[in-house]
Amino acid sequence: MPRYVLGVSAHYHDAAAALLADGQVVAASSEERFSRVKHDASLPLRSVRFCLAQAGVRIEDVEAVVYYEKPIRKFERIVVTQMASFPRSRRSFTRAMRVWLADRLWLPATLPAALGCHPSRLYWSDHLLSHAASAFYTSPYAEAAVLVADGVGEWATTSLWRGGPGGLERIAEIRFPHSIGLLYSAFTAWLGFAVNDGEYKVMGMAAFGEPTHEDKVRRVLRSLPGGGFEIDLAYVAWHHSATDSISALFEGLFGPSRAPGAVFDPTTAEGKYAADVAASIQKVTEDTLVELANELHRRTGLDHLCYAGGVALNSVANQKLLARTPFRSLWVHPAAGDAGGAVGAALWAWHEVVGGARSPPLTRPDLGWEADDGATRTLLTDLGVSFEEVDPAVRAAEDIASGRIVGWCQGRSEWGPRALGFRSILADPARPGMREAVNTRIKFRELFRPFAPSVHVAPAEDWFELTPGADQPLRWMLLVAPVREPALDWATTHVDGSARVHLVEPEVNPLFHRLIGELGARTGRAAVLNTSFNLKGEPIVTTPLDALATFRRSGLDALYVGPFRVAKDEA
Repeated sequence: MPRYVLGVSAHYHDAAAALLADGQVVAASSEERFSRVKHDASLPLRSVRFCLAQAGVRIEDVEAVVYYEKPIRKFERIVVTQMASFPRSRRSFTRAMRVWLADRLWLPATLPAALGCHPSRLYWSDHLLSHAASAFYTSPYAEAAVLVADGVGEWATTSLWRGGPGGLERIAEIRFPHSIGLLYSAFTAWLGFAVNDGEYKVMGMAAFGEPTHEDKVRRVLRSLPGGGFEIDLAYVAWHHSATDSISALFEGLFGPSRAPGAVFDPTTAEGKYAADVAASIQKVTEDTLVELANELHRRTGLDHLCYAGGVALNSVANQKLLARTPFRSLWVHPAAGDAGGAVGAALWAWHEVVGGARSPPLTRPDLGWEADDGATRTLLTDLGVSFEEVDPAVRAAEDIASGRIVGWCQGRSEWGPRALGFRSILADPARPGMREAVNTRIKFRELFRPFAPSVHVAPAEDWFELTPGADQPLRWMLLVAPVREPALDWATTHVDGSARVHLVEPEVNPLFHRLIGELGARTGRAAVLNTSFNLKGEPIVTTPLDALATFRRSGLDALYVGPFRVAKDEA
């Protein structure tokens, strides 16, 4: 019988569970995919049940259950830092104590009971170690440099590692309150977006601006010799406030915060200023990460870089890590944020506690829940929904080629925040007006928000300038590339002439690959506009019922769930 290890992350944001069988990831899901609560932080009991059911095992069959961080160490950091800024931090301290004394401090006792496992099988990883393990142990490299850039863990916010046959060795770290992740989130809040949700909006907004305020940002973040950095704490508030991330001095430097939900129009003076500030924090973030990576290369001399942590979801900065460092290849974990800590914790325990053999590389992102076609047919019938059974690749290609926008719910759901052709909204990227149609009629979100082009590998170089060594992050949709002339007017091209490319291989997603081929036969372009199958503020759909609900509440023209097609006028 295989040996099983279960990893769990929870109680901050994007809670998740992941199960290993003999070191291989066989199931992984964020809790939000089942609870339908965006960025759900609660203990992922639904995800745990899914993982165990997917493998056909019980919790008693699991050799080790691993939590992705050490709560006592995190509590220590909170107490020490809050007391250091007392009495200014009294409200934050009181709020933190309510949360921690209510449940989090007692996790060593309550977690085994909640999961149903024996306390002797419970292990505790370190937050940034979990991130490092998620990147290194899913990579194909026997040896690699590992960079983790995050908000904050127990104490560390950023860390450099060497991964090899003997495990992971921590080389250096930067500690709270100095954090590039928290600083980017502070600018996210200042720009009027939700922290831990709107950072990618800042990245998209930055394409409309120029980094004309870089000098101001560098007053807040200062580079140090050896690739490090420090934050001028006079400009920020996260070390003493539970509700505010910036200080009055920050607003004195950059101006008042934008109102949450404020309309962004880059043609106005206010919009242009916001875009320029976004471009400035993006530029400083990129430079800081490049300095860290160059220092990591200097210390290790290795060719391959593995990367994780919430900051690793910044696909624009990821391109710079290859273009401006000596590393020859880059590997980014597909769920680089806190959800990925569940996989990382399990992999750390498998390799460095259980002593299992090196796990195989992660090659597929479809690790989540899958519908049964028979159950889907029954659901549609019971709901009185008219449908037809079709070849989804062929019929969807016909719909897309004729200008329709379709929902695509096929196979197991993706691991991570990107829609990689299993739970996607699809359209023709070259059709005029498609960006506005999908953003306004389907997603109900800001017009500046971009989409990704999902393309066959062979013709991708005709449309995009692909950076050598970027194969893996391009397959996870985690890296941007400059767009060549033939694709400059596509709806997937950002205003700065780049695109977040998704390379699709037949062995990873044969049905989606075939759809793109069928579309190419009709349009001359083996490429499709791809965005996540969800509405603004909601998690990506998981089940056929989720897909139907989203379909009915949006302007989608057709829905493909397994082999079944539902047209809007029949729904």
